[in-house]
Amino acid sequence: MTGTSHPDWLASLRRVARAKADAAGLPTRRDEAWKYTDVAALGVGSFLLAEQPRGAVPEVAPLGDTIRLLLVNGNLVAAPDEPLPAGVVVDRLDSGFSAGVVQAHLGQVIPADAKSLATLNSALFADGVVLRIGAGVKVDRPFEIVSFGQGGDEPVAFHPRCLVVVEEGGSATLIERHLGSGSYFSNSVVEIALADGASLHHYKQQDEAAHAVHVATTGVSLAGGARYAGVLVQTGARLARHEVHAALGGQDASFGLDGAYLGAGQQHLDTTTFVNHVAPGGASRQVFKGVLDDQARGVYQGTVLVQRGAQKTDAHQLSKALLLSPHAEMDGKPELEIYADDVKCGHGCTVGDIDETALFYLRARGIDEATARHLLIEAFLAEVLDQIEVEPVRQAFAAVLGERLEGAHATRRSDDHRQG
Repeated sequence: MTGTSHPDWLASLRRVARAKADAAGLPTRRDEAWKYTDVAALGVGSFLLAEQPRGAVPEVAPLGDTIRLLLVNGNLVAAPDEPLPAGVVVDRLDSGFSAGVVQAHLGQVIPADAKSLATLNSALFADGVVLRIGAGVKVDRPFEIVSFGQGGDEPVAFHPRCLVVVEEGGSATLIERHLGSGSYFSNSVVEIALADGASLHHYKQQDEAAHAVHVATTGVSLAGGARYAGVLVQTGARLARHEVHAALGGQDASFGLDGAYLGAGQQHLDTTTFVNHVAPGGASRQVFKGVLDDQARGVYQGTVLVQRGAQKTDAHQLSKALLLSPHAEMDGKPELEIYADDVKCGHGCTVGDIDETALFYLRARGIDEATARHLLIEAFLAEVLDQIEVEPVRQAFAAVLGERLEGAHATRRSDDHRQG
């Protein structure tokens, strides 16, 4: 980290994590949770750790009126220079200002697992951000954290780290964006702790560089009556995996996560979730929709655990994917593990092509096939985007998906023209 020395507890956390990561190595397809995604085969373990960034700060347009932070190769290079709302703290993880909060939560939200890349992040993160919302504080302006990757002549690795703590009755909106250029491995960890009655809207955009590898782990702990509502949009990277661990530890907690992903070429996009219902009255909802073209591959693994004391749980998960090419592939693995007897739980997983009836309906009204397919795909993904309550964010995420669809259609029209 940026300081020359660390408190004993942090040095111990990093030392233990390093020993676990060194002993376990990178996960492989022999590990059940990684059976569909082989990150080790890409050689990321040999990438050099990125150095402190030098030169000009990348220009990234903000998504509306936000409180912005910019990380380059995992290092904080731009923080808010404006007065923050009362009761709000934005700081580096190694700052003494929020030391007690950081010690209480850092490395505690995500379950300890030597095979998890979150463990590798704990061992190697160079810098990090803490965002603290005080009790009863309701922040109207969204926070926007941009993680920008810069690959050089050789691919580099970096490990962004973020801790978000929303205290009792507080509420906020967090926008998380992952962008970049060149070849690199980004191994991001975000830990979110929501106290009683706290709420967080969390919108993530993964639009990494075409040759990047993106692995992210998000941990969410929810106390009584806490509410988390997340939306994940993935379009970038040659290989990406977003892993979510949510623990509904308090009564009547609510967790929602919607995702949209668009893959083409030989992209590999993996979403893996673990939702642990510990207390009674909890509700969780997951909806993921993907569109895969060419030789792209999608993965959805969703596990919902309902423990014995978690009566009155309401948990649902759904994965839907459109395959636009006979060479595209989708692996779906939704799972329910239930130990309570008074619950309402369900899951579903569907894979298919565009509805030919709907396509014929549009074609019959004079719409060309490419435009008709585009409209149907946009409508398919709209359910996810409609969960975004911040208009500039919804528009920006929809624009990225639209641009990728246009690019895919342009490539398809060019290929059809050459074949003709």
